[in-house]
Amino acid sequence: MSFVPSRPLAYACLALSMSLVGSYVALSKPLVAAIPVFLLAWLRFGIGGLAMLHWLRKPASEPPLARRTQGLLFLESFLGNFLFSLCMLFGVSLTSAVSAGVIMAAIPATVALLSWAFLRERITGRTWTAIGCAALGIGLLALAKAPANGAAAVHANAWLGNLLVLGAVLCEASYAVIGKALTGTLGPKRITALINLWGFALVTPFGIYTALRFDFGSVGAGAWMLLVFYALAASVWTVWLWMTGLKVVPAAQAGVFTAMLPVSAAAVGVLVLGEPLGLVQVLAFASSLAGVLLATLPRRG
Repeated sequence: MSFVPSRPLAYACLALSMSLVGSYVALSKPLVAAIPVFLLAWLRFGIGGLAMLHWLRKPASEPPLARRTQGLLFLESFLGNFLFSLCMLFGVSLTSAVSAGVIMAAIPATVALLSWAFLRERITGRTWTAIGCAALGIGLLALAKAPANGAAAVHANAWLGNLLVLGAVLCEASYAVIGKALTGTLGPKRITALINLWGFALVTPFGIYTALRFDFGSVGAGAWMLLVFYALAASVWTVWLWMTGLKVVPAAQAGVFTAMLPVSAAAVGVLVLGEPLGLVQVLAFASSLAGVLLATLPRRG
């Protein structure tokens, strides 16, 4: 029988999951400087798959996978694993971790938009205001000047990096919506293992091609240790925690906890990576977080 957490424990799982996502979004910046993106994604899925081979076995109580469930598993992996990883990894290689965190503050509003588009849920005026705040935050980032120090070459294509991170936001929001549907038929461990397997299959051709042309000896011990943390956090811990929380928390309410993602990404960018936090970025971050609060605070009645 699948473990069903209490409501407070489910909230803790959701919050910890998004905090880990935010941390590895920021920490992936030094990784993509050492390892090509496609190879990094392939190694991530491979290490994660080895860590949870025993989760692939079908439980006796689980019904056969219906065609709809198989399709949802593929979409969950293609959008939430494959495309999210590529957009996020390429994106943070071109922009700052703080900027990525600000853009990812738009996730709750994006979940609301997808719910309106695909589930025909009504969006209130407050939610539209939240979406406007998130858009304002992204617009402020576009006005931010590139730093005058040696990072100018990286920030020359910061607009493209920000656009790719925005693509990752769309993928993450889709992941949140599809995940709720999957938890009705499959356990968190089984979902985690299956979507990781799909991700590994999707990126394998690109990973092998890159690996044959890469000098593995150029990667230091610190980068390999960071890679193991990234692989386990991205493929195993965050997915299992999120699916465990979704078993008892509605998808719309779970969207509240995606606010932890941009906060932790920005915190790691400033405190660990030593990135500067300028006034425009502070205003952008404040605007985005205001949107998060408007979109997620409970309504009276």
